Amino acid sequence: MQLNPSKQELLQIEYLVTSATGQNMVKDEGKDVIKGLTKTPKSLPSKYFYDRQGSQLFEAICQLPEYYPTRTEAAILQEYAQEIVAYTGPCELIELGSGSSTKTRLLLDAYYRQQKSSKYVPIDVSETILKASAIELQKEYPNLPIQGLIGTYEQALAYYQKTSYNTRMIFFLGSSIGNFSASECDKFLEEIATVLKAGDYFLLGIDLQKTAAILEAAYNDAQGVTAAFNLNMLSHLNWRFQADFNLDLFSHQAIYNQDKSQIEMYLICQKTHHVHLKKLDLTVNFQASESILTEISRKFNLETMQKDLESKGLKPLRVFTDPENLFGLILCQLSL
Repeated sequence: MQLNPSKQELLQIEYLVTSATGQNMVKDEGKDVIKGLTKTPKSLPSKYFYDRQGSQLFEAICQLPEYYPTRTEAAILQEYAQEIVAYTGPCELIELGSGSSTKTRLLLDAYYRQQKSSKYVPIDVSETILKASAIELQKEYPNLPIQGLIGTYEQALAYYQKTSYNTRMIFFLGSSIGNFSASECDKFLEEIATVLKAGDYFLLGIDLQKTAAILEAAYNDAQGVTAAFNLNMLSHLNWRFQADFNLDLFSHQAIYNQDKSQIEMYLICQKTHHVHLKKLDLTVNFQASESILTEISRKFNLETMQKDLESKGLKPLRVFTDPENLFGLILCQLSL
């Protein structure tokens, strides 16, 4: 590790670009909104949760008494971070969807104490929260190089197609992989295996299957923070695409689909009306009781997920869980 590098050398923030064209990430902005709002049933990509207000609301959700995933995963990391370090040794740490990097500090502490991290790369679609957390982390870990990347998972994995001589560990916490459909999840794991080289590591957090009562309470909290988070997506679309969504005409709903083992989060239209998204030259008609799917959150079986990982060449080395088996972390290594 560098002992006395300058702050400018230690902290870098970059915008990711599309790998195929090398053009700015704004180029195709909004095409996914058009696609989602013109199909039946309607949907919106969950990445639009995360403007400044959305990121703050999500941080508030993580503190709610009903929302067990964050504190449970943090407790697992608190207990087993040193063991993870012992498995991987010195490595470059790359985090997809880093957010405020709150739980990540538990890993960083373990690596930093043993001087076994050469670099930390937080990646997030929210420019505001990534910059703020990267600056704060630089103060907390003064000798740790930090390279913040602003962009999507797809852009991040395309960026990391570049070869590296350093051992890497990509980690994906918070069971964010649950937001992917089964086919998207399969593709994502294939991409992870492509980006890593033999001997590199992948640490995956997954929310485990449990009763509908526990799950639905976590996504329908008594304080209404999750409802505000869901509705804020429309506020984000309003300023980003010059839209005129009236948030009072929509309500939040989260249900557990037992057959698919997934939470489904919706915005439910309360009254027939239309919305215009000026920047996208799009007018959308809504019927009373019509829904917009804004997120799925799949819940996993540990054994099944380990088999899926192994099928991609990502060999599970160790599984970490909490005493109640609410949440799991799987440490994998790309087969040599």
